[in-house]
Amino acid sequence: MTSVSLRAFVMHTRESGGKSGHDVPMTGDPRAEYSRRIERWSGELARENRAHQIIANARLAVAAATAVLAWQAFVSHRVSTVWPLMLVAAFIGLAIAHVGVIRRRERVRLARQLYERGLARLESRWAGTGPDGARFLGSHPFARDLDLFGPASLFQLLDTARTEIGEDTLAAWLGGGAEMGEVRARQEAIAELKPKIDFREDVAVLAAETEVGKTGPLAAWAASCPAGISRVPVIVFVTCAIVSASLCVAAFTERAPWTAVLVWILVQAGIVRIWREQVKDALVGIDSAAHDLGLVSELLGRMEIEPFVSNRLAAVHSALVIEGIPPSRRIARLQRLVSLLDQATLNLWFRPIGALLPVRVLMAAGIDRWHAAYGPAVAAWLTAVGDVEALSALATYAYEHPTDPFPALVEAGPLFDATGLGHPLIDERAAVRNDVRLGGSHPRALIVSGSNMSGKSTLLRSVGVNVVLALAGAPVRAASLTLSPLALGTTIRVDDSLQAGHSRFYAEILRIRSIVDLARARPLLFLMDEILGGTNSYDRRIGAEAIVRMLVEAGAIGLITTHDLALTQLPSRLGPTVGNVHFEDRIENGSMVFDYRMRPGVVERSNALALMRAVGLDV
Repeated sequence: MTSVSLRAFVMHTRESGGKSGHDVPMTGDPRAEYSRRIERWSGELARENRAHQIIANARLAVAAATAVLAWQAFVSHRVSTVWPLMLVAAFIGLAIAHVGVIRRRERVRLARQLYERGLARLESRWAGTGPDGARFLGSHPFARDLDLFGPASLFQLLDTARTEIGEDTLAAWLGGGAEMGEVRARQEAIAELKPKIDFREDVAVLAAETEVGKTGPLAAWAASCPAGISRVPVIVFVTCAIVSASLCVAAFTERAPWTAVLVWILVQAGIVRIWREQVKDALVGIDSAAHDLGLVSELLGRMEIEPFVSNRLAAVHSALVIEGIPPSRRIARLQRLVSLLDQATLNLWFRPIGALLPVRVLMAAGIDRWHAAYGPAVAAWLTAVGDVEALSALATYAYEHPTDPFPALVEAGPLFDATGLGHPLIDERAAVRNDVRLGGSHPRALIVSGSNMSGKSTLLRSVGVNVVLALAGAPVRAASLTLSPLALGTTIRVDDSLQAGHSRFYAEILRIRSIVDLARARPLLFLMDEILGGTNSYDRRIGAEAIVRMLVEAGAIGLITTHDLALTQLPSRLGPTVGNVHFEDRIENGSMVFDYRMRPGVVERSNALALMRAVGLDV
């Protein structure tokens, strides 16, 4: 579809569904809005199913009538041959209409599915559904610690992108953070996209027609060097086509012998062979790149017709247009060239004509010229698609969690000051929130003590994941959050490595060394779970004190959890820059009860023995 037909589709589906999202004000409740849209698209789907059935039955009826009249016309000679020909024309018209109905029905189904997934997210039924971004796990040092990628991950919760470049962009934002100016620009863009539910729907539905659009091959082809087919062979190829067509017309009208046509075909083959290598080079990679041309063209077309106000999105618009012509039209032209190339090489009916008129070499020349003229711009176009999809994903999250605020960003730090902090992967209705303050007038480091399963590790992940969201430009799961630019350093999930021959303890201290090095280079927030848990109490106390001292003196802030109460003595030795907090549990009717509330000071008891007894161990 071109951008024109895209506009027609959007108007058709919304008008046929009753009123558009702009005609009916959005409700303040995302659940109610999604339910309303599911009902609307369900009604539209029922209409499209009826249209599909009617046209399918009509095609069968017309086909049967055509067969009967064809017998009557060509065998029995009882009716005019005009009648079966008219029915053939009617059948072709019905077939074309049927294709349109099938396409509309599929897009309506995808639109309904979009909001069904949204309801699943709102009802905490989303884990394990949709792309999980597991392919990004190896590229981010703290991804496993914070559940950024993989099943039931932050990426799986956020991802509505349906192109490779969109997923890559979202993953990069989650893993890398950004400068404060860029984060503020993203916040502004997300705030603009948050109420644009129709636009986000269109982008998601267009992109969802493929599993995940593989934009990588298109980017690789565009970045490669064009073959450089000059005007000379193009003129020669066009001349050959004109001569071939003229000789064929002359042969059909008996003004020239067919032997002249055959001789010319051999001559033309020799001429084409001169530039065979250039033609081959011009077509290298276009097959794989062409797969998602339609998808990219439609997404760009939808972006082109949407008015944007924020600087970040306005910059996307300005990066698209070249010489006053939008990229969707540029790519549509490349699509036509590739389509004609496919017809000339793959279609059995068109192949003889394609060989006679050297369509393949003409299309190769056209594709190569397009490659030379617009190939360098494709990277910017794909970047625009990726940015809009990533921003739309974060805007969808913002819309679905209207009480989650954007964090306040400050340059002076390091600082992390949160009230009502929760974990975005935990159901809002069940999550327990805590205040966490690090840096500024508060301690730089907190030693978190507490019993097993009391919430220490979850606290670390809550802090880390909200930093990831904040520096990606998204809202955070907190009543309020103020933070400065921060790098993250984590040791939450540390495993031994048989391949590298590293024990868990050795793997942990290697990671701690990298965190200390990072803290000396830039402001850092560290999150260490059960620090140095693989060694004895004596070495753990001395090592932990030295590590915390190095990190604090380097200017870092962070949290360290521990079961070893000896480590809770660190504040007395390191001064007010380090504080103690803890989580508690209690026994009610023989069962452990946790309230997951963080309290000041050191935990006063452990539940390890009680847990061992609860599972039947006689201790």
